[in-house]
Amino acid sequence: MELVPVKEHLEENKVFTDDPACRDSVAMSVDFYKRIGFNPPWICYCAQLEGQLVGCAGYKGKPVDNRIEIAYGVFPEYMNKGIGTRIAKTLVDLARETERSLTITARTLAEESFSTRILRKNHFKFTGAVVDEEDGELWEWKYDG
Repeated sequence: MELVPVKEHLEENKVFTDDPACRDSVAMSVDFYKRIGFNPPWICYCAQLEGQLVGCAGYKGKPVDNRIEIAYGVFPEYMNKGIGTRIAKTLVDLARETERSLTITARTLAEESFSTRILRKNHFKFTGAVVDEEDGELWEWKYDG
């Protein structure tokens, strides 16, 4: 699994914007950078496996209070193949390589789902429900590997 950085400006991401599966995610990533800043490695990525773009991933900003939140998604044609688990693991590995002492978190909808299974497979533990001002009630998870 390779995480290919989404660059700061849309015109720098032609390889992704030419791919219909990535186009919207990359545009949202660039808009996200405008709000929170562009702080590598705490950025957005396209996930690539064996030369194929299979999903998107990233961090929801740079660490705050020694905490970082991961986010990931798999394109529909690659779901149910273990790719989400690999993307999440790659995000965790990059965060730990960059700053070993970070607390790594993730949030999911407040229900059992593919994402909750992915997090459990990657040694995340459920820590409780939280209310997000944009997304409402979510479940929060903490890496415990």
